[in-house]
Amino acid sequence: MNTIKLALPLMLALSGGCAHAAVVPFLGAAQEFVVLGAASVTNTGATTLQGDLGVASGAAITGTSGITFASSGTIHQNDAVASAAQADARAAYDRLAAFGGGIDLSGRDLGSLGVLSSGIYRFATSAALTGALTIDFANDPNGVVIFQIGSTLTTASRSLISVINGTSSNGIYFQVGSSATLGESSAFAGNILAQQSVTFGSSASIGCGRALAATVTMIGNRLSNDCNAWSPTLLANDYGSGGYSGFGVTALPPAEVQEPATLALFGLGLCAAAALRPRRRA
Repeated sequence: MNTIKLALPLMLALSGGCAHAAVVPFLGAAQEFVVLGAASVTNTGATTLQGDLGVASGAAITGTSGITFASSGTIHQNDAVASAAQADARAAYDRLAAFGGGIDLSGRDLGSLGVLSSGIYRFATSAALTGALTIDFANDPNGVVIFQIGSTLTTASRSLISVINGTSSNGIYFQVGSSATLGESSAFAGNILAQQSVTFGSSASIGCGRALAATVTMIGNRLSNDCNAWSPTLLANDYGSGGYSGFGVTALPPAEVQEPATLALFGLGLCAAAALRPRRRA
């Protein structure tokens, strides 16, 4: 896991070269959304959102009369903004799915793991969360957690994801091959990018994160893409990360990095050579 932890920030550094370039959010235009569907978004009951709500290229958003926006939020129904966000969400999904390596957790319940640190975690088919999972970033500004899930993600009723020792640049991503279902009154943290659907049970919440899928179904939920911008909060803290949407890059990193230590020395060598090369006098 240490190799993966080192590889992720290394890819970001090498993609930007020796100079500091402007950072592009990993989610691109989808960053501003808390709920984004490709085909449809459905709501029943009283739902509160922090962040934009959109759909593209479909146009179906039902139940908007029951939706209240917190400090900010706009509805984008098959417009240019939603279309751009959908394209960036698809690109982010593909990039998450492309990463190799990681820790195979197939067949294990996330609630049985106790505490997870930064890294890539794989589930060959389905993943489940019963009880509580804690993600500890250990104050690492390069900390990123990626869950690659082959088919479904299911959280039990009243299950909980909590995050500790975070920073403003940390990221949490669930790349789901088919559908995600969040159980009644469950409290989730992180960004769900699902191929097919995200379905919320009654009173389920995403304290800090997003639901991005072909279809999204809400039933009286509270969802926020930026907990620090929402008062009162959902008893959650994203440490200023904007809903755990860290991992900003200026260019697509490779799908897999081999021998990160060698790459790091190579990159440092290039920067050192440029700095030490004698300058020609005019």
